[in-house]
Amino acid sequence: MTNLRNIPAIDELLTLPHIQELLQQYNREFIVETLRRAVEESRQDLRKNGGETSKQGLAAKILKRLDILIANATRGSLQKVINGTGVVLHTNLGRAPLGQRALAYLNEMGKNYNNLEFNLENGERGSRYQHVEDLLITLTGAEAGLVVNNNAAAVLLGLTTLARDKEVIVSRGQLIEIGGAFRIPDVMKQSGAHLVEVGTTNKTYISDYAQAINDNTALLFSAHTSNYKIVGFSEEVRLSELVTLGRQRNIPVMHDLGSGILTDLGEWGLKDEPTVRACVDSGADIISFSGDKLLGGPQAGIIVGKQKYITAMKKNQLTRALRVDKLNIAALEGTLLEYLSGNPLQAIPVLEMLTAAREELGERAEKLCVALKGTLEPTETIQSINVVAIDDMVGGGAYPTYKIPGYGVQIAFKEKQLETVARQLREMNPALLTRKQEDKMLISVRTLLDGDAAVVLDILRNVLVAEIESEIDPGEKL
Repeated sequence: MTNLRNIPAIDELLTLPHIQELLQQYNREFIVETLRRAVEESRQDLRKNGGETSKQGLAAKILKRLDILIANATRGSLQKVINGTGVVLHTNLGRAPLGQRALAYLNEMGKNYNNLEFNLENGERGSRYQHVEDLLITLTGAEAGLVVNNNAAAVLLGLTTLARDKEVIVSRGQLIEIGGAFRIPDVMKQSGAHLVEVGTTNKTYISDYAQAINDNTALLFSAHTSNYKIVGFSEEVRLSELVTLGRQRNIPVMHDLGSGILTDLGEWGLKDEPTVRACVDSGADIISFSGDKLLGGPQAGIIVGKQKYITAMKKNQLTRALRVDKLNIAALEGTLLEYLSGNPLQAIPVLEMLTAAREELGERAEKLCVALKGTLEPTETIQSINVVAIDDMVGGGAYPTYKIPGYGVQIAFKEKQLETVARQLREMNPALLTRKQEDKMLISVRTLLDGDAAVVLDILRNVLVAEIESEIDPGEKL
């Protein structure tokens, strides 16, 4: 009880020079509330652990705890994560990292006024979609284009515009779950369209679509099953077949491409993923795909296709609720310009990672391994550090069965549990995410961006080398 009496009052703490400095930097209510929390946490700690502590000593501990709480609260919860998993399009890690042109364009448009909806030529109001529509037309060969905030929104907008209160025919084998429990049937229900399922899970024929068409049919819908594969006794209708049927019956065809890729990566073993242009060439009337997956840009739902259908979507009142802002448009335009420049494989991080030569990955893994050995092997925690051949993944719902041959660094531990180390790495800032394989830690070099290797070295040193770990300020770990 004596120790508790020594805890300084809030008013008393507020007079301290350090807190007076904080009051000059931050909102007073925020500092007072955070100080109360620091005092309460110190009180609970004192009750739990006891010990004779002077009033001055308690005040010092409270101030230290206050600094940690302020640092955590003011840095934001969104933080940098180093991706050592080898999953290129990691949905939980924000999918595609942006390229330099997109970042520069994003920064320039974000800090200045811009012509988002202003036509500089005639001095009148313009369209925000025009900034990317011309690029989409050039890159895909479509008649028109439109951008909303994600691909689920693109599908919803297309269905609402073209098939509300009418029937949409879909193969049972394509009634996919997009992710996060968002399913095609539920999106259709939300749009007001009536789902008509044809075929079976593993086999659907063009005759199944033809037999289901009636006077209330508004749309033939096709979903590219990029996030899973049905193998064995299976049959699916080709997009070109569906387009032919649609033209015969005067019914538009909408194709949900999912990831959406503009560059053919077949040379690097990434086959069976149709490009957007190939889908346009097939004659599909509306094609939707994501901006932050294989395209390598920001989150967006991109719609390309026939002019009359895109125009109808632009006029739909739902479009305003789903529209993208200046930052998304800037990042997307910057990304699309890289495709136009003809150098996307080197300029867009996702494509650069997916097409990296295996020999280059081996050299990078060897370099990282040597650096880690020089820092970590003298400790009693590490059993071995080696370069190993691994299989990386595309991720983001694309190429679900394809493994990309690569290299990584494998760390085997002696006594310290892998789960404990992995948790400590996640708690660092920046955080480091790795893979686990047979009680060993794997760090894939494919998904390490420029400068990440040096940071990985620092993070592992801070976590695993006891002498250095003890010198780190607790606030840097939180």
